[in-house]
Amino acid sequence: MRQWRIIHAVVHESEDARLVADLAPHAALLRVLKVTGNLTRAAAELGVPQPTASRRLATLAAHLGTPLTVPDGRGIRLTRAGELLADAAGRAVAELEHGIRQVREEVDPERGHVVLGFLHLLGRSLVPRLLRDFRARHPHARFTLVQGARQEMLDRLHQGELDLVLVAPPPADAELESFALGEQELFVSVPAGHRLAGREYVRMAELEHEVFVMLEHGYGLRQITDELCARAGFRPEVAFEGQESDTVRGLVASGLGIALLPKFEPHSRADVVEVPLEPTVTRTIGLAWPAGRPLPPAVAAFRDFVRVSSRAAEPARTGPAQASAYDAASSTRVRAAKPVPPGTTSS
Repeated sequence: MRQWRIIHAVVHESEDARLVADLAPHAALLRVLKVTGNLTRAAAELGVPQPTASRRLATLAAHLGTPLTVPDGRGIRLTRAGELLADAAGRAVAELEHGIRQVREEVDPERGHVVLGFLHLLGRSLVPRLLRDFRARHPHARFTLVQGARQEMLDRLHQGELDLVLVAPPPADAELESFALGEQELFVSVPAGHRLAGREYVRMAELEHEVFVMLEHGYGLRQITDELCARAGFRPEVAFEGQESDTVRGLVASGLGIALLPKFEPHSRADVVEVPLEPTVTRTIGLAWPAGRPLPPAVAAFRDFVRVSSRAAEPARTGPAQASAYDAASSTRVRAAKPVPPGTTSS
């Protein structure tokens, strides 16, 4: 019986190997077809005749014993089997593209390509400064810049669409590596004329009956605000949710609520007052990349440059230290702030 199982497994492995050999030349077709939902457009995108693309799909379906597409209006859509195969094909193509990039950059790492993801408002100052200084040393390096919410950036990093991401807080994820650039103090932003506007500081527990304006779930600041409110023993009343810190500040200025935000730079808005928290609350901004996989030379060079730049930007600390209430599983630190490089604001 055991020998029969071994033979049976070998036969299946052999059949799977043949299917993989049949699929490999058509992996790109499945990936593009999933996006376009149209065989003619998918064939045109890949530069092959439409009848050829149709035959390839029919051959694969025959080998697998199940259809990969079904009609959908004027186009087609992938079946469940087709979706599974397209997802696997997409990952395979992404890995192949990654390998090709590494080979090219091994020949000329100075002309490499870096796909960098970051939070929206890090594009105001921090990212441009880092790119300017890096390009001064590597003038032929190329960048693709992608902005979005923290969770979106991390998801796309996992999927291989991004090389590096700048997020806050850095991820606690075994599949990712990261380091901290620094910590950024958070303030209670209130409209001018608000009852807290003249205060020297405010405690989180005093905000229990306030109406909040927040970023949507998936943003680091939303996670931090929810955690701080929970620590203070209340669940915030949320009147509005937005996707950018500037929008949230505008809603605060209009008297529609309060928010926890970094200091607005270079100067605070006249219609919004930023009140420090007591004890001081900071969040960590970090750079993350996939663990366990060698980075292309240009990507590794930029990562190392950011690491060195963040160390050089750290100011000397003076004055008495405040009590720490840091929870390692949390996204915030309750303590004296160590500022991130000057000019940094983020969502």
